[in-house]
Amino acid sequence: MVKRKLAAHDNLKLTITQEGNKFTVKEASTFRTIEIVFELGVTFNYSLADGTELSGTWNLEGNKLVGKFKRIDNGNAVNAVREIIGGELVQTYTYEGVEAKRIFKKE
Repeated sequence: MVKRKLAAHDNLKLTITQEGNKFTVKEASTFRTIEIVFELGVTFNYSLADGTELSGTWNLEGNKLVGKFKRIDNGNAVNAVREIIGGELVQTYTYEGVEAKRIFKKE
């Protein structure tokens, strides 16, 4: 519960750049700043802000960046979709039947 309350005030900013199939995502917040580099379709490991370790891939499906990951600790699927809707980046995560959305406004 404490992590959720902190996450509500993290002021996360994303910067996504693309060079061919290579993407760089810079995540900057009150609590951490990291840079994630990945190639479409290539498996990589990633750590969420709460320390949860994931392994998986990102792929382009039409205009959507679709991530299919598995938690390293229990093997459960974590799915993510990033898409531009109405000029905003909408990020949707699905885990064990629960869906969470976060909307980022362009600066």
